[in-house]
Amino acid sequence: MSANEAKEQNAVLLSEDQWLSQAYPDQIKNFDDYIKLSRQIRPLVGDLVKNILRTGTNVVMDFPANTVRQRTWFLNLCAEAESDHEMIYLEASDKICLMHLSKRRKELPERSAFDTEEVFLHVTQYFETPEEKEKINVRKIEVRT
Repeated sequence: MSANEAKEQNAVLLSEDQWLSQAYPDQIKNFDDYIKLSRQIRPLVGDLVKNILRTGTNVVMDFPANTVRQRTWFLNLCAEAESDHEMIYLEASDKICLMHLSKRRKELPERSAFDTEEVFLHVTQYFETPEEKEKINVRKIEVRT
């Protein structure tokens, strides 16, 4: 989805998975590792995003926005760059998400130790549905398969 969106928007694609796997190969063994390393790249990614946006170039960020705090980070980046924004919210059942996760494990075997049902269930307990009061421009897509 992200690559297609970037192509359609003529945008630079920045993927958290790609940044983490290249900056910290084989270092994410559990959720705590992910949280720690994700936080470490945020300042660098944030500065890069703001610089790109200030040139007038669109950016598609394939980063999680599962919580109000994560979405606030995105909003602050856009505000600081004086840029518009849009969040794509994929609404899908756990069953569909787990099906896609299984497919990703096969396509990216290096992620199979981390992309498990257990980690998925752990992460989803923190999910917060985007709300109007957050003042985020949301494009909702219902995922059926």
